[in-house]
Amino acid sequence: MKLILVMLISYLFGSVPWALVIGKVFYHKDIRKEGSGNLGASNAGRVLGKPAAIAVTLLDGLKGLLSMLVASLIAKDTVLFAGLACCIGHCFPVFAGFKGGKAVATSFGFLLGIVLLLDGSWFWQFLLPILCFFAILYLTKIVSISSISALLIVTIVSFVQALQGKMSVSVPLAMAVLWIFVTYRHKDNLVRIKNGTENRIKWMG
Repeated sequence: MKLILVMLISYLFGSVPWALVIGKVFYHKDIRKEGSGNLGASNAGRVLGKPAAIAVTLLDGLKGLLSMLVASLIAKDTVLFAGLACCIGHCFPVFAGFKGGKAVATSFGFLLGIVLLLDGSWFWQFLLPILCFFAILYLTKIVSISSISALLIVTIVSFVQALQGKMSVSVPLAMAVLWIFVTYRHKDNLVRIKNGTENRIKWMG
């Protein structure tokens, strides 16, 4: 019963479409009708500008962390499920017609929750994927491949740590599920990457 409650609360946290809220409240724009139509930080930056992208990134990450913090107060053994449920809510938000983002920023909130609540390593579980994300982004200028790659790297590293007895195997298993989910959400991006038509950022030289 507690698990169901936690997953429902976390899904609702994830369903808050910050990109849509910020676009409508501060810019009087519905970003679902512009750019890629995606309710994520990348499209927020494309349509609304860099300040909006930063705000959406932080808020989407925060809802992943908050869902896990709330779960820890209800039943600590549900925090991984909470993080995953929040990511699902972000991608299929009940408050935005079940058409949301791709859970990248929310995934990093999930990683931060692991560090704070499950004795993960600040470097291996949080800083390393961020460094990898920006390093790959600098080389490719493609957000989607940077996101997928960074999550894959932290998943592999966590499996190694679990094999060394440094963390429960449930953590890398949850990360693997998250990576598969995020990769699936980027399936259209992967097709565009293959075809050489994927959008590239212009703000990183």
